[in-house]
Amino acid sequence: MKLYGIKNCDTVKKARKWLDENGIAYEFHDFKKDGLPEGTLTGWEQALGWETLVNRRGTTWRKLPEEVRDNMTADTAHTVMLDNPSIIKRPVVEHNDTVFVGFSADDWETRVR
Repeated sequence: MKLYGIKNCDTVKKARKWLDENGIAYEFHDFKKDGLPEGTLTGWEQALGWETLVNRRGTTWRKLPEEVRDNMTADTAHTVMLDNPSIIKRPVVEHNDTVFVGFSADDWETRVR
């Protein structure tokens, strides 16, 4: 299992704590610190769609120019996510040939066990 996110994100902290408490091994990739390979992002977009990945509730979204927010397409979203990985919903998890976003202990009970 590979968990992508930002180290200081509260949701990522909760997810990592849950994994640790349940003895589930994972590799953590801090995409703010370690970058986000374009091929990885492309795979996520193909699996989930860009709309699922873009966090429209966060500070990074609000800091985007209104014109960018109002006219976002798959192409512009891809560029924005590469330039500003903190706009991606967190955590993103790659596990058993699947990709999913977010943390819910109940959901993870079935997804990662």
